[in-house]
Amino acid sequence: MVSRNSRTRRNVLAVSLALAATLSAVPAFAEGQATDLDGVVVTATRTARTQDATLAAMTVIDREEIQRLQPASLPELLRKVPGASIANNGGAGKESSLFLRGTESDHVLVLVDGLKVGSATSGKAALQDIPVEQIERIEVVRGPFSSLYGSEAIGGVIQIFTRRPQVAFSPSFSVGAGTESTYKATAGVEGRGDKGWYALNVAHDTTDGINACVSPTGCFGYDPDRDGYTNNSVSAQGGYAFGDAWNVDLRALRAEGENEYDGSIYAGNEARTVQQTGGARVRYRAGDLATFTLNLGQSEDKSRQFNDGVYLSLFRTDRDQGGLQADFNFGGGTLTTGFDWVRDEVDSDTLYAVTERINRAGFAQWQQGFGGHSLQASVRRDDNSQFGGKTTGSALWGWDFTEALRLTASYGTAFKAPTFNELYFPFYGNPALTPETSRSAELGLRGKHGWGEWSLNAFQTDVDDLIGTYCTPTWECYAINIDEARIEGAELGVSTQLAGWDLRGSAAWIDPRNRSTGSNHDNILPRRARETARLDADRSFGAFNVGASVTAAGERYDNLANTHRLGGYATTDLRAGYAFNPAWRVNLSVNNVFDKQYETAAFYAQPGRTWMLTLRYAAQ
Repeated sequence: MVSRNSRTRRNVLAVSLALAATLSAVPAFAEGQATDLDGVVVTATRTARTQDATLAAMTVIDREEIQRLQPASLPELLRKVPGASIANNGGAGKESSLFLRGTESDHVLVLVDGLKVGSATSGKAALQDIPVEQIERIEVVRGPFSSLYGSEAIGGVIQIFTRRPQVAFSPSFSVGAGTESTYKATAGVEGRGDKGWYALNVAHDTTDGINACVSPTGCFGYDPDRDGYTNNSVSAQGGYAFGDAWNVDLRALRAEGENEYDGSIYAGNEARTVQQTGGARVRYRAGDLATFTLNLGQSEDKSRQFNDGVYLSLFRTDRDQGGLQADFNFGGGTLTTGFDWVRDEVDSDTLYAVTERINRAGFAQWQQGFGGHSLQASVRRDDNSQFGGKTTGSALWGWDFTEALRLTASYGTAFKAPTFNELYFPFYGNPALTPETSRSAELGLRGKHGWGEWSLNAFQTDVDDLIGTYCTPTWECYAINIDEARIEGAELGVSTQLAGWDLRGSAAWIDPRNRSTGSNHDNILPRRARETARLDADRSFGAFNVGASVTAAGERYDNLANTHRLGGYATTDLRAGYAFNPAWRVNLSVNNVFDKQYETAAFYAQPGRTWMLTLRYAAQ
């Protein structure tokens, strides 16, 4: 009998071989140009750069791709990022953790329109509560970026941009229905003139969900019924240019969720959540020599727990933030300097000894091109009222040794500040904790040809002072800087057009090892799949479009001891659309076509075969 693990490895290998076959075949048979990499990105440098001029490994997902893939949620969309593993606790709206390049789930910084989001108590952003319908674009930068952004950017940075206007005036709406009594609706209006622009979008998403917990003993509670989820959201944007030098813009996003889960009288079985951001940006451009940008904003992460409708607890983070950045162009290079300020305030029924902290930081970056070489170097100093100061730095180098090939190399340090839970949670927190730190090195090669593009990156990250739990002989447990990890890996990405099909694929091989002393030494870090692969294929036939995605992930372990193994899996998604005219379109998506049963977190089910039918209107 062939083992389940062997079948999974063959699935991952099959997708990887498909990528390799595509890469080897396309020079002879490709028709036309693949994905355009000349779009402007900002996350990798905090300045506007074309994507193919950016030295860091990054993935960009634009609105056109979001509409083509028709993802049910943001975590589902992020599965296409090379080196990303998603752990989900039972379907739509349930807690979802992203492990990027094998680092911890709180080692990824998440920004919405330039504002840091997430919980200061748990240290993570609620990705499952950020609605896909409100997203215009996502930039995912992989690697250490604390030297530009500070805490949490050990594995990378995810920046989400909310909906932006593209034409002079465009009203839009959509309605959709699918399995598990899933219903979706959106409406919006946006416009752009010579000097001003605006956008307003609302969205509603509800589903009865699935039975999240499949084990009577493995979850916080067991209640064999459907665990539903509802999300209502609104985003608003506006901006105006006062001449050639001055412009200002305002943006806001609010998403309210109601999530049912299997819990207990202590942990609850329902959460009501709020994810909110609001900010303003003022920019002054002094010709071609300098640009000055002031950003001010606030974000809120709020979760209230209930048990059968009875209120239990509150965890809320209010984050005030501001930044001043100056970009100077001279000598063929760009000097960026700036100051960031963040104040976190926690409001909770849990009595934290400290409920507020302030972080101040100064940073500088130099970008220079000379001949076929490019250089990006940055340094940052963070001063935090909880743990003191931390200095990080990075250097990235690129060499275009032919017109089609670029070699890149980089080295960087990063850190993650302790959370309020780790510092002050009653009977567990340890105020003496220091930040977790990392050192990362990377070597990459990328090519851009007439038939398409490809990239290959290899990296190693060492993480020290990881925060773990230490228990005394009398079972008094508290947080302590005790753990270490080493992560090695490689990522492959390719995109092309073959026989009329747009093909995009990626594969990653990651070895995330526990380097702490003790019985768990050299074990695989929990909930990371060591092998992942993804292949997307899409084609248009006049007014029709069809597509398919195959996503494969190898086995993972759910605990530090590596005694609870979760099998690997491969899922296939199909999609089709028809445009009645430029404004009206109908889309059908069928996910997990072969009804694969699998888990990404122990005891929590994943949706089986699902479908969604959507009618969209957008004036052109």
